[in-house]
Amino acid sequence: MRPHHRTFRLLGSLLLVAMGASATGATPAGAASPTPLDRVVPAPASVDPGGSPYRITRGTHIRVDDSRESRRVGEYLADVLRPSTGYRLPVTAHGSGGIRLRLAKGPFGAEGYRLDSGRGGVTITAAGAAGLFHGVQTLRQLLPAAVEKDSVQPGPWLVAGGTIKDTPRYGWRGAMLDVSRHFFTVDQVKRYVDQLALYKINKLHLHLSDDQGWRIAVDSWPRLASYGGSTQVGGGPGGFYTKADYKEIVRYASSRYLEVVPEIDMPGHTNAALASYAELNCDGVAPPLYTGTEVGFSSLCVGKAITYDFVDDVIRELAALTPGKYLHIGGDEAHSTSHEDYVRFMDRVQPIVAKYGKTVVGWHQLTGANPSRGALAQYWGLDSTSAEEKEQVAAAARNGAGVVLSPADRVYLDMKYTADTPLGLDWAGLVEVKRSYDWDPGSYLPGVPAAAVRGVEAPMWTETLSKSDDLEYMAFPRLAGVAELGWSPAATHDWDTYKVRLAAQGARWEALGINYYRSPQVPW
Repeated sequence: MRPHHRTFRLLGSLLLVAMGASATGATPAGAASPTPLDRVVPAPASVDPGGSPYRITRGTHIRVDDSRESRRVGEYLADVLRPSTGYRLPVTAHGSGGIRLRLAKGPFGAEGYRLDSGRGGVTITAAGAAGLFHGVQTLRQLLPAAVEKDSVQPGPWLVAGGTIKDTPRYGWRGAMLDVSRHFFTVDQVKRYVDQLALYKINKLHLHLSDDQGWRIAVDSWPRLASYGGSTQVGGGPGGFYTKADYKEIVRYASSRYLEVVPEIDMPGHTNAALASYAELNCDGVAPPLYTGTEVGFSSLCVGKAITYDFVDDVIRELAALTPGKYLHIGGDEAHSTSHEDYVRFMDRVQPIVAKYGKTVVGWHQLTGANPSRGALAQYWGLDSTSAEEKEQVAAAARNGAGVVLSPADRVYLDMKYTADTPLGLDWAGLVEVKRSYDWDPGSYLPGVPAAAVRGVEAPMWTETLSKSDDLEYMAFPRLAGVAELGWSPAATHDWDTYKVRLAAQGARWEALGINYYRSPQVPW
């Protein structure tokens, strides 16, 4: 828009306010109609449109319960709305009307909410703060995309009338970020957390160690970070998180209602550790640091007692920094470890995780060993993975293991969209937007009981990705579809209606400065 046009619209909007049109909540003639309640991603569980819209005005207050949780979500909402509306939007525990955030008992579960909108105001009701926060993300999508901008926009700020009732299908809706192949700073991780929160993602899986870099400080083994973290793919400077850095990531993720799941990959993918400490190698000789992209060549020395001292120290220190329930021990592509040694290693390591109060998560190769009771297996195979390997996962699931679905040819966000995609890899195939969305987690793996499926997760490996723009281009638009698979009822799953809702997100990503792939499959 040319500047004088924007100025004209802004003056017109202010004139309407002065005339009192906003005070009535009425929609001025010629104004854009509000976003329909069913235009949201992920699709809500139930939508009942009707009645007059609510209009956010200069006089709107954000009303919260007299609780710290409710106030914190209210302040977050105010921080989103103030820059674009230019309104004060005070957060208060008094009065009525406006935007109300309310904690109350009801059929919401831990993360569900109800949103009621009408001429007199918008009320979001939930049993817990996470539900309020997810309801706020829905409210954002019901407002014009310009609400996401960091400068005053003309509005009007209308919320369609009606009711949304919403609870998630799955409790695990994750995104994995590999900070080992390329290191990402605390601020870059925070930016990604904010983008994940938009779509009600609730797990941030951080891949903290690999052949190319060790990214978390461990006091009892200091060279892991200082030396093992000193490089990355291509030979850049790498980096690592101090314990204070990691705590800040955990704190920030928690403020967006994401639980951090840290991963230390073992017994393979361990060259950075082996290079840092010679005694972790069977021959006592430290290999050089590695900056390539091959996999499967490294292994901890399963027969050495010091290996388990090392694992115990690392898990103890990481568990102490991590308030969440889970700790991921990797276990994939351990090609340099014999099957017998792999089973032996996992039998020793899983009880260490339990000793420090955490639940084991491992890549699905863990099911080829003896998964501990209640462990989660993260499936990253393909549609074409052998029936035998899939059955191994299904058998573990029938025996009490949970399953998180991350099929690589569906939801690996680092796979190229098309052969021409400038970033990413293609070993699992090309994954366009429709392919990443068009599958059902509940029936994907034959023989896995529906109750064993904990949810979905979209991994982002970073061999070819080194900056936030790269992450965003590969995540968007596919991440929104994975989020919908994790949140929305199976009955809402329909590509033809989804692609229209997805297209409407484009303007919001532009307002937020998110770099995204304009797939020709989506009617932007």
